[in-house]
Amino acid sequence: MPLTPPYRIETERLVIRCYDPRDAALLKEAVDSSLEHLRPWMPWAQFEPQTLEEKVELLRGFRGRFDLDQEYAYGVFARDESRLLGGTGLHRRGDDGSLEIGYFIRADAIRQGLATEVTAVLTRVGFDFCDLDRVEIKVDPENLPSLGVPRKLGFTEAAVLRGVLPPKREGGANRDAVLFTMLAGELAESPAAGFAYRAFGAVGEPL
Repeated sequence: MPLTPPYRIETERLVIRCYDPRDAALLKEAVDSSLEHLRPWMPWAQFEPQTLEEKVELLRGFRGRFDLDQEYAYGVFARDESRLLGGTGLHRRGDDGSLEIGYFIRADAIRQGLATEVTAVLTRVGFDFCDLDRVEIKVDPENLPSLGVPRKLGFTEAAVLRGVLPPKREGGANRDAVLFTMLAGELAESPAAGFAYRAFGAVGEPL
C-alpha cells in the first residue's frame, strides 16, 4: 500500500469510475432526488441539498485524494454515463493492508442488485490491485437492506463495534456498526468472485 486501484471499472450494466468535477450536476440530481431515502443512513445527507458549486468543490476534493492515493471515491453510472446511480469507494479507515467499502444507491434504483454488484466488484479490485489482506464493510445494524449486501457476498460478521459511526443528525449519539470482513484467501470461494469486470487506468489504458 498504496497501490492505486483502477480509475475506471466496467461491468455489463455499470461504469464505476473516479469522479470528475463535470459530474457535479449528475451527483446533485441523484442526491437531491433521494434525500428521504439517504438521510436515515448517510450522515452527510443531513447537510444536503448542496449548491452545484459546492458539489463541484466536493468532486475536486474526491479527485485530488484519488490522485494522491489517499482515498478512492467512485461514482456509479449507467453504462452510457448519462445518469448517476449511486456512489461507492475504497476508504482508508483501518490498519495497513485493509480498505473499507462504502456505498449508496439512489432511491429509484434500489432493489436491482446494484449495491451487491458494486460491492462485489470493489472487493475483487481491492484484492486484485491493492495487495490487501482484508476488505471491510461497516453497516448500521438497523439498516437491514445494507446488511444483506456483505452477507450475500460471503463476508464474515466479525464484530459489533460500539459508537463508531457518526450520528444520524448533528448533536446525536454515535451509532454502532456491524463489522464485516473478507480475507484475501477467502475471495476465490466467495460469491463475490463470480462478478466480472474490466479495469482501466488514469489515462484509459486497460489494466
